[in-house]
Amino acid sequence: MSNRLNNIRNFSIIAHIDHGKSTLADRMLEVTHTIEKRKMKDQVLDNMELERERGITIKMRPVRMNLTRGDETFVLNLIDTPGHIDFSYEVSRALTAVEGAILLVDATQGVQAQTLTTLKTAQELGLVIIPVVSKIDSPLARVDEVSEELAKLLAVSKDTVLRVSGKTGEGVLELLEKLVDRVPPPQIEIQNNFRSLVFDFSYSNHRGVIVFIRVTDGEVRKNDTLVFRASNSSFVAHEVGIFTPEEKSVDVLKAGEIGYIVTGIKEPGVAAVGDTVSIKGSPLPPLSGYMEPRPVVWASIYPESQDDFVLLRQSLERLRLSDSSLSFEEEVSGVIGRGFRCGFLGMLHMEIITERLRREFTLEIIVTAPSITYEVILKNNKREIVYSPHLFPDEGNILEIHEPWVLVKIITPSDYMGELSQLLYNHEAELVDTDNFSEDRISLVFHMPLRELMRNFFDEVKSVTSGYASLSYEIGELRVADVTKLEILVADEPVPAFTRIVARRLAQEESEKLVEKLYTVLPRQQFITKIQGKALGRILSSKTLSALKKDVTGHLYGGDITRKRKLWEKQKKGKKKLKEQGKVNIPHDVFLKMIK
Repeated sequence: MSNRLNNIRNFSIIAHIDHGKSTLADRMLEVTHTIEKRKMKDQVLDNMELERERGITIKMRPVRMNLTRGDETFVLNLIDTPGHIDFSYEVSRALTAVEGAILLVDATQGVQAQTLTTLKTAQELGLVIIPVVSKIDSPLARVDEVSEELAKLLAVSKDTVLRVSGKTGEGVLELLEKLVDRVPPPQIEIQNNFRSLVFDFSYSNHRGVIVFIRVTDGEVRKNDTLVFRASNSSFVAHEVGIFTPEEKSVDVLKAGEIGYIVTGIKEPGVAAVGDTVSIKGSPLPPLSGYMEPRPVVWASIYPESQDDFVLLRQSLERLRLSDSSLSFEEEVSGVIGRGFRCGFLGMLHMEIITERLRREFTLEIIVTAPSITYEVILKNNKREIVYSPHLFPDEGNILEIHEPWVLVKIITPSDYMGELSQLLYNHEAELVDTDNFSEDRISLVFHMPLRELMRNFFDEVKSVTSGYASLSYEIGELRVADVTKLEILVADEPVPAFTRIVARRLAQEESEKLVEKLYTVLPRQQFITKIQGKALGRILSSKTLSALKKDVTGHLYGGDITRKRKLWEKQKKGKKKLKEQGKVNIPHDVFLKMIK
């Protein structure tokens, strides 16, 4: 093997949100003099304003560092990975592009559930795992205890667990030295044909889609004619380069290296994480493991003003250029107007996309309550996939409904076991396994419906455990669902935006809650307005909003009572006519209040 390959180390950092991954990456860049001290800022690899604000990694940002040891210089390629469960597919692709991973655990918090999910992926891919305890400078650090936990988890000696502080820089150089010793260089089958794995991509107005690649075979240069194997789209490489962490063009990218290719493509859906880019006409098969991103959560997004509809379409298309997992299609609501039904990887993914629409494109938007996909078997044995609550068939036509379930893992201090048990019961969970994770922490594994996971489950877990529990989940199989469509009628007209799919056992409670909420926020009309909750083929709750009153006899001065009665009668008939003809005008702010 050439000296060039011997001196390359490709690695990732596996860590839970807020365990100090971005801070450690900052210190690595400093120690290796990749970035001058005067240009240094916090969270260098998190270039999105939203990431800096939240302290989470959303978009991966690779970087190339050089470490000199004696006469040798080693090239260290770090691929940063998102820590949140919604982005587990991106994490798996990033891990495929490297040979080693640093398992980073906060000394104040210990191992978290989501870290275990990513660790399992890394182990299945055969990566070398380097256990590291971070934040050792914190006064709350339990360094020995957490080192013991990590050693037990990986079945290694406690002496092999490294200790670092991203804040002070203590132990960072030693960690990089150990990384060079423990992580193997890339193994390359000598091939002339260029082939590479896309582990991420970005979009530039001027240069189009820029794909981030790990070269597995051969080499690539500027002006080579290449092809995306999944979408079968060919293009010419406008530029090839490496990350320092800014993009820096080079003459050639060779096998074992990590870099980027500027494609010039300006249409969505061509580039995708996990795809293979190779020389056009290459006899080599595509790299394995490619998977189409599958939306898990659906929600409708409407512009507050219908004048912004075209801008919303352009904004979603623009976001999709840099995030292939976002899917959307146009839909029309009689009440709110034109908008888009969007598919997301999870609740955090939805939150990020909607926040980016507001910030990056200064759009005022209405987002409906998130829902999931149901498989409905009708009485005529037809199967329908329903991903929008208002499109759900009527109760009388349904034979059976199937819904996705999830396998959830929670790691929690044992003191909160009682409160958690009650919470799991409330959310229809089925306990599979409990285990002592460490001295004072327990791990719980259970199945539950995905709709229950979305029913504020994350927040409730954090609330009952005072923020100490961590949670991870993976989508499981479809099971029979005991759910029903809950419609809200205003003046006998159903309002699609307020339609929900709820558990039958909660239909009455949810109906009363929604009707009460709408009753308090809906402005009074010129006529008496009925607000009703309808489910299970009947009206479950109802409230009547009184009409706006106008004193039609106020201008009369004295006179007979019959004159007043005449005017009152006329007003009554007018209101009755209005009620028969008129539709209730629901203002936008009412939709916003109902959806929040």
